[in-house]
Amino acid sequence: MKVLSIFFVLVFWGLLQAQNLPEAARRIGVDATKASIPIEAILSGGPPPQGIPALGFKGDWQGAAEASLEPKFIAQTEAENWLKANEPVILITIENEAKIYPLQILTWHEIVNDTLAGEPIAVSFCPLCNSSLAFDRRIPLSKEMQEPIRALNPEALFSEVSEPFYTAYRLQEGQNAELSALLEVSFGVSGMLYNSNMLMFDTKTSSLFSQLLGEATVGSLTGTRLLRLPAPIVSFAEAQSAYPDALVLSRDTGFQRRYGSNPYVGYDDIDSPAFLFKGIADGRLSPKERVISLDLAGESVAYPFSLLKQERVIQDANIVLFWQEGTATALGKATISEAEDIGSVGVFSRNLDGQELSFSWKDEQFSDNETGSSWNLLGQAISGPLQGQKLNPIVHDNTLWFAWAAFKPETRIFGLEQ
Repeated sequence: MKVLSIFFVLVFWGLLQAQNLPEAARRIGVDATKASIPIEAILSGGPPPQGIPALGFKGDWQGAAEASLEPKFIAQTEAENWLKANEPVILITIENEAKIYPLQILTWHEIVNDTLAGEPIAVSFCPLCNSSLAFDRRIPLSKEMQEPIRALNPEALFSEVSEPFYTAYRLQEGQNAELSALLEVSFGVSGMLYNSNMLMFDTKTSSLFSQLLGEATVGSLTGTRLLRLPAPIVSFAEAQSAYPDALVLSRDTGFQRRYGSNPYVGYDDIDSPAFLFKGIADGRLSPKERVISLDLAGESVAYPFSLLKQERVIQDANIVLFWQEGTATALGKATISEAEDIGSVGVFSRNLDGQELSFSWKDEQFSDNETGSSWNLLGQAISGPLQGQKLNPIVHDNTLWFAWAAFKPETRIFGLEQ
C-alpha cells in the first residue's frame, strides 16, 4: 500500500511538472519528470520549437518540428561580397580542417548542425547571452541510460565509443566519467529559456539542453554532458588570415532573413536589462559586462574584456589569453559591420611540447619570452624559432556576465580581490 502511495505521489508530481512547462515543451514531448533545474524557471522566449530554425535539423522523433536544410558553404572570396572584415565569426577547427560561421547568420538561426573532419558537430550562438559554444553531436551514454531510451524511442540507434572520443571526454569530465555508447542527434532551438539562455532540444528524446552548460537539464537525458569543442569568436579577417582555405557558412539557408542586420540593437549596452532574466544579479560586475569564462583546474573563472583590452595578454596558472582589436559586436548597431569594435580573445595552454612558455605584448605583437617567436590571436607562431607551431586551444565562452554568474555564482573574477 505504501509503495502504491509513493507511486501515485510521483505520478501526480510528474503531472504538475508537465503542467508547469511552457506549451512549447509539451508540443515536442519533453519528459518533465526528470530535471536538474526548476521547471517553473523555464520561460517561453516567444517562438515555438524551431520557430528560430536551426540549420541541419533532422526533424524530431515525434514529428512535431520539421527538418531544415543542410548548411551550405562557400569560398571566402564569395563570402567577401557580403561579409565584412571586422564582422564576428565563430571559427571551428578539427584536425587542421576549419570552417567559418558568421554571427550575422547564427544570430537568426542560433544552431548549425554540421560535420567537420568527419565529426558530427553543433555550432551554437545565444544572442541573449552572447555565448558561442560548439559540441560533438554524439551524446555519451552510460549502460543504465540505454534501455530507458530504447523504451522511449525504439528507433534511437547507438554506436560504439571511439578511442579519440573516449580520451577527449575523459579529459573534459575526469577519468571516472562513464560512457558505453554514443547517440548521434541533431539539435533544434526549443524557443525556451533558462537564465535567459537558450535551451536546445535533441531529435531522439526531446531532452532540453542548456546551451551555456552543454548539459541536458530536462528530459530523458538529464545530467548528460556534451563533449565541447573550442569555438572562439574572431573577426572574419583574422579567420581568413589564419585559415585561408576554410569554407564559410552560406546565406543560402532556405530561409528569408535580414542577414547582416542585428535584430537585438543595443542589447549588449552594459546598462540595459537582460531579456527574461529572473536570476539573482551578481553585482561584482555590471550585468552585461563581456567576459571570457571557463573552468580552470576545477575552478570557474571570468576574465573581463575591459581588463583584457587594457593588458592585451593575461596569464593565469597554465593558460594565456590574448586580446586583439578588430572585431565588431554582433549585438550593437542595426548593421553588424558598423557596430563598436570590442575585440576578440584567444585562450590557450602555455605548455607546448613539454615546455611552459610565458607571453607578453611586444612591438605590437604577441611574443613568447623564451624564444622571441611571434604569435597571432589564434595561437599560431608566425615568425621566430617556433614558426609553424600551434598552441593548444582552451575551451571557453565569450559571454555576458549576468548569464555566466547565474550558472556559476562561485566564479572567481580575475583582477578582483575575493
